[in-house]
Amino acid sequence: MNAPNAITDSQLSAWLDDQLDGEARARVEAWLHEHPDDAARVRLWAADAEALRARLDAVLQEPVPARLEQAVWRRRPAAFAGWQRWAAGLAIFALGGVVGAGLMWRSAERAGARAVQAAQANGQGWVQRAAVAHRVYVPEVRHPVEVKAQEEHLARWLTRRLEMPVKLFDLRAQGFELVGGRLLPDAKGPSAQLMYQAVGEAAPGAAPLRVTVYLRKPEDGTPAAFRYEQQGATGLFYWVEGASPGRPACGYAIVGELPRDKLLALAEAIERQQGGPG
Repeated sequence: MNAPNAITDSQLSAWLDDQLDGEARARVEAWLHEHPDDAARVRLWAADAEALRARLDAVLQEPVPARLEQAVWRRRPAAFAGWQRWAAGLAIFALGGVVGAGLMWRSAERAGARAVQAAQANGQGWVQRAAVAHRVYVPEVRHPVEVKAQEEHLARWLTRRLEMPVKLFDLRAQGFELVGGRLLPDAKGPSAQLMYQAVGEAAPGAAPLRVTVYLRKPEDGTPAAFRYEQQGATGLFYWVEGASPGRPACGYAIVGELPRDKLLALAEAIERQQGGPG
């Protein structure tokens, strides 16, 4: 039985959907700060929602099939006019919604495949995975990383699993120190996430400021251009380094809630340390 002042799942869901006013939102955020298990559940909900959006958005954007509109209009009386035409229009809208929902569930697999293929064709699929992984693990209090920075085998372990050299970048000059890293799934194999935290103590009651670096082996043909993307408060710089003697190609994405210029400084530091062309 829940305590009288406990936050319910409905309130957690409303908070996640940004449906609470300032006082209610602050109360839920205080609860999540003090209850890491609930915070972990909410992060899983958010990750599931991201996955569903990536999987089903392609179907939701499809227009109502022309044959359905034609079927409605073919069945109208010859004297259809005035308000009856408005009613018919509403019927088409409602029918499209019902049929669209049915199609969404029946063709989820096909839609997911199309969305993934489109993302991969644009070289964007891995960038979205980097952003989702950042949002899932950065707020974690107890287990933000799989292997801590102090454990000497971190770089060797990730190098072996990714089958390419993984360097632990030194970003202390930019105000961030390594927390550790973890192994993640990518489209065709493993990827890695390195997590960095702002040097110094966070303000009382505030979460520490963190950025993540996502590393992966890119598919052939992945665009190598250095690019920036903004997703709400989160910024991403991402690029691909081509293969060189003794070193395979590698894709990088640095993700964080930082101004663009500060995130760029971190990306440039990584580029210099990895030995890329800049």
